[in-house]
Amino acid sequence: MGRTEARQGVRMMKFLDILSRYEAAEFSHLEAVELLGVGERTFRRWRQRYEEEGEAGLLDRRLGKASGKRVPVDRSEEVEALYRGRYAGFTAKHFLERLVRTHGFKWGYAWTKTFLQARGLLEKTPKRGAHRRKRARRPLPGMMLHQDGSKHGWLAGQPALDLIVTLDDATSQIYSAFLVEEEGTASTFRALAEVFGEHGLPLSLYTDRGSHYFHTPEAGGKVDRSKPTQVGRALAHLGVEHIAAYSPHRASARTPVCWTGYARGRSERVFQTLQDRLVKELALAGIDTVEAANRFLREVYIPSHNARFAVAPAREGSAFVAISGVDLCEILCVQEERQVGNDNCVSFNRLKLQIPESPLRAHFVKARVKVRCYPDGTHAVFHGPRCLARYKKGALQEERKAA
Repeated sequence: MGRTEARQGVRMMKFLDILSRYEAAEFSHLEAVELLGVGERTFRRWRQRYEEEGEAGLLDRRLGKASGKRVPVDRSEEVEALYRGRYAGFTAKHFLERLVRTHGFKWGYAWTKTFLQARGLLEKTPKRGAHRRKRARRPLPGMMLHQDGSKHGWLAGQPALDLIVTLDDATSQIYSAFLVEEEGTASTFRALAEVFGEHGLPLSLYTDRGSHYFHTPEAGGKVDRSKPTQVGRALAHLGVEHIAAYSPHRASARTPVCWTGYARGRSERVFQTLQDRLVKELALAGIDTVEAANRFLREVYIPSHNARFAVAPAREGSAFVAISGVDLCEILCVQEERQVGNDNCVSFNRLKLQIPESPLRAHFVKARVKVRCYPDGTHAVFHGPRCLARYKKGALQEERKAA
C-alpha cells in the first residue's frame, strides 16, 4: 500500500468513527466538523456521498487524474531545451523571468527550480551558515551612496573590464553603472558627475580604501585624511562626507572573482547579481563592445534591474540636496598646481600646454597656475578663477605622439 492510499484509509476510518458518534448524538454538527478539521459544507458532502455510494464515495476523486497545474510534457521538454541551449548557466529565477517574458511560460519558480535540479542542469544550493544580522539601511535616499568597481569578464571574448557602480544604501537602486578599462580617479569623477548632476548632492559616499579614494600610509591600515586625494578634495569642496570601509572581503562560492577593495555586504550582493545576470544579458543581446555595453546598461539593463531588485525606502522623502549655479565639471576633475615655464608653457603629464595670448597680461612666465584634467580627457589652465585656455583631447594626443 502506498503512502497516499494509507492516508486515505486513515481519513476514512476517522470519518466513519465520528459519523457514527454524530448519528448517535454524541457530537453536535459543529463538534464533528471541528474534530475532522473540515468545513460544514465538506462534512455535509461527505455524508451525502457515503449514503449514496458507501465507502467508495469517500475516496479522493483526484487520485489517478493529472493535476490541472501540471506542466505539459511538450512544455517541459521545451524548457529543458532552452536551458541547455540559449540560457545555459542562468539561475532558476533569472531563467524563469526569461521564460515568462519571452516564451509565454506561466508556471512558477518552485517547479522551474525543482525541474532543473532533477534533470541535473542546476546544482542544489548549499546550506547557509549561521545567520548574521545585516546593518540597517539608511531610511532616506541620498543619505549614503555606495561606489565600487568589479573587474570581470563582462563581455565574451574580451579582456576583463571594470564595472563602476554607484547605488543608494536606502533602496539599492543603481544610479550609475558603466564599463571602463581600469577603475581610477577619472571613472570615479565620471560616476559622481552622473549621479550628482541628476539627483543632487548626497550626505555621504561609502567606498573602499583604494588609492584613488584615500591615501593609506600602511597597507590595510587607517587612511590619512590630512593628505586628501583628488576625489577627497572634490568631495570636501562639495560638502559630501567620504566614509572609508574597513570591513574585510568575504569570499563567496558563487563569485570566485574578487574585486579590488574592502567588501561591503550590500555592494557584494549587487555585484553577485550583476556578475551572474549582466554577463548573460549582454551575451544574449550580442553586445561585444564597451560603447554598446554602456548604452545597453543605461537604456535597458539598469531600469530593468532597479524595477526587479530596488526596495522602497523606510521613510518618504529624500536627503539629496539640489545644487544650482554650480559647474560640477570644474570640481569633479583632477586639479594640480604648476609653474609656467620660460616658454609660456605648462608641463603636465608629458604634455606641453601652450598658454595663448591674453588681454590680462603679456605673459605668465613663472606664474603659479592650476591645470585641470577632466574625465573626458580634455584639459584647462586656470590662473586664479580665470580660465586661460582649454585643450581638446584629440589635439593633446597628437602633441603627445609628436613629443
